[in-house]
Parts: sequence; C-alpha cells; structure tokens
Amino acid sequence: MVEHIKIRKAEGTWVVRAGGAVLGESVNALELSEGEMSPVIYFPREDIAMAFLEASDQVSHSPHKGDARFYSIHTKSRELKNAAWSYEAPLDVVQRIKDHVAFYADGGDVAIERV
Repeated sequence: MVEHIKIRKAEGTWVVRAGGAVLGESVNALELSEGEMSPVIYFPREDIAMAFLEASDQVSHSPHKGDARFYSIHTKSRELKNAAWSYEAPLDVVQRIKDHVAFYADGGDVAIERV
C-alpha cells in the first residue's frame, strides 16, 4: 500500500445525512487516512440509499487511488452538486474502497456521524 494511505475498519455505526434525510447507516464503513488530511469515511454502497444520488459529469484523478466519479445528492429542497464520490475501479493498493461511497461533510448540508 502507498505508505501515506491507511485504510481500516471504522469502528462503530456510522450515519450519513443530507437535507435532513438519512442516506445511509453502516457498521461496515472504512476510514481512509491520507497523509496530513482529515480521515474520510467510506460507506459500502449496499448501505447507502443510492436512489438519492445521481452520477455527475465530474471526475478527478488521484495518483494514489485512481479515478473518482462524483455524485450529486437530491434532497427534498435542492440538489447538492458533487457532494459524494466513489473510486469504482481503484488502484490495487486501495482495493478495499471499491464499491464504497464517500461524502463531503460540510457541517451544513451533509453530516457524517458515528452513533
């Protein structure tokens, strides 16, 4: 694995909310730490209500993880553009995050909590 990336099971139960709705809850979430950045929680797709997410045209590339596809979240009141992402074909060194989705938790529209 790339030395500065660590992936481990996120202990406990994790919830992601957007626009007041629970999008997912998981006891199988992963925590990815990369260098000095804050850890990111990745939720298994099967634990997310994917009907609230719509693939966008936005993509990005990480030399350590591969290509990410972004998703917009549709809430009752609005669309949160590019608020989630997934590495659908991650590099071998981070294969554990395949079939997982991460979210931008901004403290306002999207919240990620350990419950």
